[in-house]
Amino acid sequence: MRKAFLTLISILLFFQVTLAKGQAEELGGSLTLSGAWAIYPTVVAWAERFQQIHPKVKIDISAGGAGKGAVDAIAGLVDIGMVSRDPDPAELQRGIKAVYILKDAVFPVISEKNFYLADLLKQGITRQQLMDIYVTGSITNWNQIIPTAKSKPIHVYTRSDSSGAAAGWAAYLGKKQEDLRGVGVYGDPGVLETAKRDPSGIGYNNFSFVFTKEGPLVPGARLIPIDSNENGKIEPDEVYANKEQAITAIEKGRYPATRRNYFYIKNNASALAQEFIHFVLSEEGTQIVNEVGASLPISIQDKEMSLDNLR
Repeated sequence: MRKAFLTLISILLFFQVTLAKGQAEELGGSLTLSGAWAIYPTVVAWAERFQQIHPKVKIDISAGGAGKGAVDAIAGLVDIGMVSRDPDPAELQRGIKAVYILKDAVFPVISEKNFYLADLLKQGITRQQLMDIYVTGSITNWNQIIPTAKSKPIHVYTRSDSSGAAAGWAAYLGKKQEDLRGVGVYGDPGVLETAKRDPSGIGYNNFSFVFTKEGPLVPGARLIPIDSNENGKIEPDEVYANKEQAITAIEKGRYPATRRNYFYIKNNASALAQEFIHFVLSEEGTQIVNEVGASLPISIQDKEMSLDNLR
């Protein structure tokens, strides 16, 4: 009888310990994120899956530009800031860790109705010409790029909000966002739609906005090929009509205007925020990146460095 009683006690203790362990491991609470348009679609997919795994977790996400993500994270208004540009050293001095999570690129965008589309797709545009359009202002007419073209003013569009796309584009041109010329338009969607509608316009957009989920370019938009070696003609691997071609060029280092995307967290970030980032950088997180197709996953070595940064 005593033996049976002790066995029963042992079984009850086992189930109590197991139940306590399960309750301890079950995550709960809320996370808030804000920031970059480029990161937003992937983060939404990550959050949906994370909440399926952990039903007691609630995640709220809002876009609004990389600048908003950085400011909100620094001010403690959100748990994680989505920032699609390299961190400013001054930001890191304010109790912030920048965790590298994704990579992508920024592309010069014109309308499919551009007056000189055929010439531009054949000849392309050089980095110096883009600098003279966006920085020095010495190129203001399409006939300065296409010598045989009639006089047509170039309508230049940039971002009105603090954004990773603008910072990345400016960095490619050796400058900062505030150095970029053009009519300011809010958000990636705004710049894309404005450039698409204007046969004389030029803008720039994130990887995630110029291609559809299925792969082709967004209807109505075209990318001006960048003549990286400046030989006056475009090579086949400098033209990107679909996502697959662009990904290949980015991964091979062929496309020049690439950038890194980050999560900004406080040095004393919550265990829940850190657990979410661990998930983001997991194999399942990478699979979600590929399924969404809005950004590119980082390498295994870079993931390890990012995880070390969390410690």
